[in-house]
Amino acid sequence: MKVAVLGAGVIGVTTAYELARDGHEVTIIERLAEAAAETSFANAGLFSPGHAYTWASPKAPKILLRSLYKDGQALRFKPSLDPALWLWSAQFLRNCTAERARINTQRKVRLCLYSQQRLQMVAADTGVAYHGRQGGLLYLYRNRESFARGTANTAILRDEGLELRPVTASEAARIDPALEPVKHKFAGAIHCPSDESGDCRVFTHGLAAHAAEKYAVTFRYGTEITGFETSADRVIAARTSAGPISADGFVFCLGVFGPKLARQLGVRLPIYPIKGYSMTVPIGGRNNPPDIGGVDEDNLTAYSRLGDRLRVTATAEFAGYDKSHRPSDFKHMLAAIRDLFPNGADYTEPSYWAGLRPMTPEGTPIFGAGRYRNMIFNTGHGHIGWTMSVGSARIAADLVKGAKPALPLDGMLVT
Repeated sequence: MKVAVLGAGVIGVTTAYELARDGHEVTIIERLAEAAAETSFANAGLFSPGHAYTWASPKAPKILLRSLYKDGQALRFKPSLDPALWLWSAQFLRNCTAERARINTQRKVRLCLYSQQRLQMVAADTGVAYHGRQGGLLYLYRNRESFARGTANTAILRDEGLELRPVTASEAARIDPALEPVKHKFAGAIHCPSDESGDCRVFTHGLAAHAAEKYAVTFRYGTEITGFETSADRVIAARTSAGPISADGFVFCLGVFGPKLARQLGVRLPIYPIKGYSMTVPIGGRNNPPDIGGVDEDNLTAYSRLGDRLRVTATAEFAGYDKSHRPSDFKHMLAAIRDLFPNGADYTEPSYWAGLRPMTPEGTPIFGAGRYRNMIFNTGHGHIGWTMSVGSARIAADLVKGAKPALPLDGMLVT
C-alpha cells in the first residue's frame, strides 16, 4: 500500500520507518529542507519515562497565576487575544484535578515505557547512532521539602513498574562523579536507572537515511501541504506546493502546525504550541562534564550530554507561535547549569534555540482516524515527544494495517 506521512520530525520519520518495515511504499512530505528541523531540532535529549508526569495537575493553576508577576516558574503564561489560547487553557484547567492528573500520567508513562522498548529494538535493528547514553537519569532537589514532594510523586510511576530510587546527595555523586564538587548543594535526588538520553535530531537524521537506503522511503522536502482532496470517507491526495501527492493511506504527524490543516478534515485538534528554550554548549576540553543527564528540579533546568556537547533546556511558555528569543532569555538556565557543573562545558560559546511543543491539555498524544478512515493521526506529543516517538510510530503503523496496537488508546483517540 502507498502511504504518505505528513511531517518529518521524529514522529513522522519513526512512523515512516515502521510503515516501511511493514512493507508499505512510503513517502514523507515535509515543508522544511530537512528532517527534524522544527520541534525535534534541539530538545532536551532526555529519553525519560521517569519524568512522564502530566503538566496538568492540581498545582499547575497556581504556577500559571504566579508566572504573571514572578519569574522562574515552570510554566509561563503570556495572555493574548488569541481565542485558541483561551479555549486550550480552559481544557487544560479541566485536567488539573488529582484524578485527571493520575489517569493522564498513567497513560503517558505506559506509552513511554513501550516506546523505550521499541527504541532499543530499532537501534539494534538499524545500527543508528545518536549519542545515546544509558545509566539512568538523576532528578536533583536542592531542599528537603521539594525532595520529599518529588519522592512522594514517584508512587504513580512506580505503580506502573518503573524503578525510581531516592538517593542521598553523596549517592548521586557516586552515580555521576561530576556532581561531587557540588553535592553539598542538594538535599537528595531521585535516580531512574532505566532512563537514558540521546540526540533526537541525530537519531531522526540517521533513521531517515536508513529508511531511504534500505526501504526506499521517499522524502519530499521543501514541500508545503496546503489541503486535501477527498472522496466519500477517504483522502485521495494531499495538495501541496509541488502539486497533489496521492496515496492509499496517510499519517498525520504535523505537530504544532497541524490544527489548521486538520480542520479541513473535519477534525479539531486540541493542540497548542508551548514554547521552550534550549542552549547547546561545547564541552571544549573541560574536565568535569556530566556522565549522565538529569533535571535540576528546583531550578527547572534539564541537561544532557550529547557527544562533545552539553544541551540545557528550561521554561514552558504559553506564547503562541512566537519562536523569537534573546540572550537574556537564557540567563536563568546558564546560571543554573554553571552552578551545577562549573567546569562541565565552555559556557562562553553557547548556541541558542527556541522551539514549540505540540501540547494537548491532557499531555497525551492523539491517535486514530477521524471522518476519513485512511487518515491516521499520530500527533500532539508535547514536551516528551522524543520519549514517546518510537512507540507512537508502532501504534500508528498498527492502525494503518488494521492491527490492534500493543497499548489501549483510551483517552487518546481523535474525536
